[in-house]
Amino acid sequence: MPTKSFIRQLLLLRYKYISQKNFVYILSTAVGLLTGVAAVTLKNITYAIQSGLEEGIIFSKNQLYFILPVIGLFLVYLLAKYMFHKSMTPSIPPYIKRAIPSLLYALLRQKGLLSYKLIYHPLIMAPITVGFGGSVGLLGPAITSGSSLSSNLSRILHVDKKTRTLLIACATAAAVASMFKSPIAAIVLAVEIFSLDLTFASLLPLLIASISSVLTSYFFLGDELLFNFNVTEKFNPRDTAFYMILGLATGIASIYFTKMYFAIYAFFDRFNSRFTKLIVGGIAIGIMLYFIPPLYGEGLSFTKDLFEGNYLHALGSNPFDNYADNIWIVIVLLIGFTIFKAIAMTTTFAAGGVGGVIVPTMVMGSALGNVVAKIINNIGLGHQISEANFTLIGMAGLIAGVIHAPLTAIFLIAEITGGYILFLPLMITVAISYMITKTYMEHTIYTRELAERGDLLTHDKDQTVLTVMTLDSVIEKDFIALHPTMSLGDMLKHAVSKSSRNLFPVTDSKGMFVGIILLDDIRSVMFDQSLYESTTVETFMHQAPDYIIYEKDDMHKVMKKFHTSKAWNLPVIKDNKYYGFVSKSKLLTAYRTELINFTS
Repeated sequence: MPTKSFIRQLLLLRYKYISQKNFVYILSTAVGLLTGVAAVTLKNITYAIQSGLEEGIIFSKNQLYFILPVIGLFLVYLLAKYMFHKSMTPSIPPYIKRAIPSLLYALLRQKGLLSYKLIYHPLIMAPITVGFGGSVGLLGPAITSGSSLSSNLSRILHVDKKTRTLLIACATAAAVASMFKSPIAAIVLAVEIFSLDLTFASLLPLLIASISSVLTSYFFLGDELLFNFNVTEKFNPRDTAFYMILGLATGIASIYFTKMYFAIYAFFDRFNSRFTKLIVGGIAIGIMLYFIPPLYGEGLSFTKDLFEGNYLHALGSNPFDNYADNIWIVIVLLIGFTIFKAIAMTTTFAAGGVGGVIVPTMVMGSALGNVVAKIINNIGLGHQISEANFTLIGMAGLIAGVIHAPLTAIFLIAEITGGYILFLPLMITVAISYMITKTYMEHTIYTRELAERGDLLTHDKDQTVLTVMTLDSVIEKDFIALHPTMSLGDMLKHAVSKSSRNLFPVTDSKGMFVGIILLDDIRSVMFDQSLYESTTVETFMHQAPDYIIYEKDDMHKVMKKFHTSKAWNLPVIKDNKYYGFVSKSKLLTAYRTELINFTS
């Protein structure tokens, strides 16, 4: 009770002294600080686990490290079964498997309300997954934890749905800003993922949250950066064609990444037992780690080594050490890493691990960029290009292709390198990669399953409004149903005289919809008493111009059916029975109301 009383007093003071605009600014600051703390906690716990395991095991001649992912996944399995056995978000469909798709679905169908357990769940599960060698990242869990913080804070303070959506976007921006110390890229990612309007009303809270989170990261971690790259070689215009080749390579790799992601999940979905998935996935990851040690964990040290030109240390100790003096063997090993990073990451997820996608995508892109540079430098063209620059830009190309966030990719790499020296080659590679993947794959690993089920928000306001609207909100049930054998007299007495409608559904004894009658259909005979007993409803009944199937038709299809049929009312069929009507007037009124909510 004291807590509720305090919150009530706080809300009264807020309504009395703080405007809505300033209140949002205060909340975005709080979200930034809290998410920054969550991200720092996540990193510190993970690094503590890794430092306790790596010495004498990882990247050494003692190759027992390949069993660690199995142990980590088993610990996650036990925690999920006995500590987190209740679903974090019970109403989220099982086809949604990743953090960001879950947030997108919650924003659309659950008004942005997230379980408070999601605040600490990722802070426990993700460090165990990554610390024990799971080939996933930490950004996704940081976003989940921060988003849950902002959702529950907004619930306590009675914030409306629109503001809650903005605060969850602020949490996403804050997580990225804290992880990479790149506030501009963080803002752009939030806008690209959550389809926000880039107006001052949304931009300033995102900026405040990003700054707050970055300051929190500096306070706890100092100048330590996730990536610390200083570009020493400027862009050479003569290398333009090679950056175009890199864009082509990252575009193709992005398509491979996405297809492999869904293929591996489809394979693991065959197993009904979560424990079976753990065993199969753990063994598969262990085998991959034995032959390709850099697949262990996020892979950030691998990318740093490639940038510094220390590719032998990046590859670690592996069965092919005796051939490492041959550059083409090194290239083959790097290609193998590029291919298997996507496999190892998705296998970790499918086996029950918790983590993120973006950092593994960057690591895979860095390997691909380095491979392209090494091939160009060693095929006898007589032209040398910067392997470090290609390593960096390969990261951007794959981010743009895999998550369809080209602006995020450009600004992220520009910020983590401390300048815009590579801005032009970044744009070249990112544009080509994005165009290729967008042409062949309309949706990403974040959005495909949502889009297939009509649960995806986009920048298209018309599509977004129709997606947010629900069929139940526009169904009207105050129609008096008739039966085919009912006489005209009974129809007039029991239906027409008691209804304010000019439309009547006709159903059989089992409630099956068989047709409709309009008041215009009987207007010419309704006063002819000689027909009251001799004619029945079936005489005047006719088919509806179209039908709305409750289980199949979303609002996009409903709107299309009204457009093609030119009808003002369409019947709704549920479980093969009459359920109600949707009127065009109510549909358009509901549409306009939602549109105002999105644009105001």
